[in-house]
This record gives sequence, structure tokens and C-alpha cells, in this order.
Amino acid sequence: MNYERRTFLKNSALATSGLLLAPWLLESCNSPATSQAEAVVKEMFFKISLAEWSLHKTLFSGKLTNMDFPSVAKNEFGVDGIEYVNQFFKDKAKDTAYLTELKTRADDLGLQTLLIMIDGEGSLGAPEEAERRSAVENHYKWVEAAKFLGCHSIRVNAHGEGTAEEVHAGAVQGLGSLATFAKDFGLNVIVENHGGYSSDGSWLTAVMAEIAMDNCGTLPDFGNFCLKRTENGCAEQYDRYKGVTEMMKYAKAVSAKTNDFDASGNEINTDYKRMMQIVKDAGYRGFVGIEYEGQTLDEYAGIKATKALLEKVGAELS
Repeated sequence: MNYERRTFLKNSALATSGLLLAPWLLESCNSPATSQAEAVVKEMFFKISLAEWSLHKTLFSGKLTNMDFPSVAKNEFGVDGIEYVNQFFKDKAKDTAYLTELKTRADDLGLQTLLIMIDGEGSLGAPEEAERRSAVENHYKWVEAAKFLGCHSIRVNAHGEGTAEEVHAGAVQGLGSLATFAKDFGLNVIVENHGGYSSDGSWLTAVMAEIAMDNCGTLPDFGNFCLKRTENGCAEQYDRYKGVTEMMKYAKAVSAKTNDFDASGNEINTDYKRMMQIVKDAGYRGFVGIEYEGQTLDEYAGIKATKALLEKVGAELS
């Protein structure tokens, strides 16, 4: 058999088996060294989920509904998990029929429903007891809804009006009380760095340390580290790498925030390889959620660019 025929048969066999993806992959079949192909197929140390907020413009416009989110997440973006935002089904927390249909759609697609991000239910860090208690009780229905949907957590905020010390004390009480309620449901209460005191990694981790409950933790977001805002934008920024490093000790989820990309597909504000190395070094092996908030790309393109970046970095670090 001549060389040309042997090569043709080899290539034909690979193509039939779905392995003829690129010349470098064919070459790697005979290479003893770790190759680019091996890096691509190597299992990453994390899985990728999609935060519903990445599609907030589409949802607010009415072009997409919360009920459609699971199918879009799976069929458009190929993720393994989803993270809901309560703003898009705010009146459905106790609607069993609605939640049953939502759960069925996610389950039928093989998606893991990971968490619900909760906003607009009051200040869990309020120094005043009555205000704080009202906020805690407002979150009860979302704990129950999250349990029904199969989530592991609800994401909450540690906001409050007062000094750093006053809001710290309020957050310890409010979050601790909510976590006590959630514990009976097997649910975590996790806090995102979401502006104000919560974007100070040392402040937030001090709150976590004082609460000291296994089901109360953090959701580090790569981009939410603005401590003070003015009409001109962020006036004071906490170091994002320091903040994520601090928060990873208590992390039960991770949010991969992106805004803009360079020509090579890298996020221009965050060194993703450095950030994901921090996540890996902390021993985290859970889901990393895509949260695109950019203006240059449309939401669908931005989500896909974020996923591609996570896959590239994941292959390099795994």
C-alpha cells in the first residue's frame, strides 16, 4: 500500500470517528508530548453555568421570558448549570404550578439549577432590628422556591445604611438569622460583593468569620469591587484580585464578570488566567457562572465570548 493511500485511509477513519478536527490534532496522535489537543479535551477543574443577568436586556425587553431561560442557556450556549435572578419571576416565588413547569424544563434539558439571585427584598445589613427582620422574612419565600427548584443557594446582599461597623453588626444578625432558617431546607445563603461595604473583601470576610455557619458564604464576582460611586463612575475601587482571594475562603459559587474583550478574546479589565488561578488555588471545584455586562457586544455574543475565554483558561490551568 503506497503512502498516499495509507494517509487517505488514516484520515478517513479519523473523520468517520469525528476526530479529524484540525491538522494539529491529527499530528498529536503520534506525539508523546502533551499537546494542544490534549489540553482541549482535558476535563477542566470547574464547570460553566450561566447567570440569567447576562440576558437582562433581552428579558426586560420582553423578547425572552424567565420560562424560556433554561432552553436558551442549554441550546444557545451549551452550559451545564443555570442561575436565576428573582427580578424576572418576582411574583412567582409561591406559584407551585409555575415553579413545577420551570423545574421540569431545566430537568428535561439535563441542567443543574444552582441558585437564585435575590434583589429588592430589603436590607439584610440594616442596623435597625425591625427593618432587618422584615428583610429576613421577605427572603423566606425565596429559600422555599430555591429548595423546590433544586438549588444549593440563594444569593443575597449585605446592604444597610450606617457606618461600616453598624452595617457589619446588622449583617451578622440578618445573614445569620436567614442562614438559620435556610439550614432546615439544606440551602446556603451566599453574599456577593455588590457595591458599598460588601465590595470590601476584608469587610465581607470579617462578617462571614463572625457568623461562622457552614451554610453562610460568599459569591465572589470578578468585577464588582467599586466601593464608592459618583455620577462620573467609580471613585474608589477595591483590588479585585485581593478581594477574590479573600472571599474564596467562604465561596460556594463564583461569578465570572466580563465587560469588554480585546482582539485576542481576553477580558480587558480582568486577567482571567490570574483570577482563575486564584479560584483553583483555593480548592474550588464547583460551577463558575458567566455574567456578561458589556456594551460593545450584544448579550448573546458576549456570553459566547465569556464562555470561550473560560474554556481557554480552564484548559490551560486544568
